[in-house]
Amino acid sequence: MASGSTAPTTNFDADSYNAERLKLDEQAREGMRTQLARDSTAEAAAPGSVAGAWKWEIRKKIWDYMEANDIARFPRPVHHRIPNFVNADIAAERLSDLPEFVNAQCIKVNPDTPQKIVRNLVLTRNKTLLTPQPRLRTGFFSRLTSASFPPQDLNEACTSAGVAKYGEPLSLDTPIKVDLIVVGSSCVDPASGARLGKGEGFAELEYGILRYMGAIDEHTLVVTTVHDCQVLEPGAIDVSKMLEHDVPVDIIVTPTRVIRTNTNLPKPPGILWHKLSPQKLGQIRILQQLKQRIERETGTPLPTGPDETLPPLAARGNR
Repeated sequence: MASGSTAPTTNFDADSYNAERLKLDEQAREGMRTQLARDSTAEAAAPGSVAGAWKWEIRKKIWDYMEANDIARFPRPVHHRIPNFVNADIAAERLSDLPEFVNAQCIKVNPDTPQKIVRNLVLTRNKTLLTPQPRLRTGFFSRLTSASFPPQDLNEACTSAGVAKYGEPLSLDTPIKVDLIVVGSSCVDPASGARLGKGEGFAELEYGILRYMGAIDEHTLVVTTVHDCQVLEPGAIDVSKMLEHDVPVDIIVTPTRVIRTNTNLPKPPGILWHKLSPQKLGQIRILQQLKQRIERETGTPLPTGPDETLPPLAARGNR
């Protein structure tokens, strides 16, 4: 679809798209539950043997608290999701008042439910929205502006199905500059900007791809919107345990406050191929294409990460 067009993808079946998305989402959550159990068992047998296993305990504590105190909102339960929360709309409005948001022309926003209002505000403030398909499973990033859809379809355009229907699919060669990145989080540390997502690593992969494209650099600000209960006590995350692919946040926005972390944690310079397992690579077509391109251009094979056991989703990138 040409940029600025209001014509949706031909014969787009939103019902079928959503049914497939929900099925794959549940499979992914089951995979994360399995991974949690596997990591917990391995850690019990040999403490420190699983890099990043400590993150699950922190995530679960936050997810449990949000459910027990009815802070969570649809979709529920919030376990193994980027958790939606009460007053997510207020946090989004607070974000939209930041000068970094006001001055940005193109904003990348994650596709999760708590950031739906952020996507809405990007479009209604006449900015360009860049958003990935969930888990990069159906392709790559899509670009939308307020001219991409009929005005009455704004709410739909802010959903994953709407992005697939109205968005302009981008390629690795699309020239684009992203001024601000918005990510979802399970929790964040205000002292360091250390962030934990839901445990799949797709925000980090998306960040790495954008670095490769030259769309962002290490100075591009990363912002998250969360509930106040998702803001950990300062220093709760031992930054020495953070992994090299983890993306810290510069600004935390809650329904009640804005926290500038002044993080000095490094942001990954691109795709860390030596950390990417063959199984993970096999799930994501755009990464396969990128790897083939780099190897063809350089004439040198890229390294691969260690094998890992993934849930039965390896074919999803080819669906």
